[in-house]
Amino acid sequence: MADFGNDPGLWAAKGIGSAAGAAVSLVYMLPKGKREAGSRFFTGMACGLIFGGPAGLWIVSRLGIAGSLSGTEVMLTGSAAASLLAWWALGAAVRVVERLGRRSQ
Repeated sequence: MADFGNDPGLWAAKGIGSAAGAAVSLVYMLPKGKREAGSRFFTGMACGLIFGGPAGLWIVSRLGIAGSLSGTEVMLTGSAAASLLAWWALGAAVRVVERLGRRSQ
């Protein structure tokens, strides 16, 4: 397994991937206001920074391209994917809860 220690290049890739994923999530599902936009952006950033490495390794292993990419590319891909999908999963959960709340009233 690759060592994703404290390499500054990998941390930069994590940050850039997380920011890119969070920005794309804002574009695809527009927020209702500034507060929601900030919340979604920082949620995406946190998830991308935390889960970027494992997500990147999972993606490249599932696609069978692990030997073709550098550690930086794996980290960038994983961080962007984790950041993007974090809000989509949370957004879907929020909408389900809202619908269930409306039914019970």
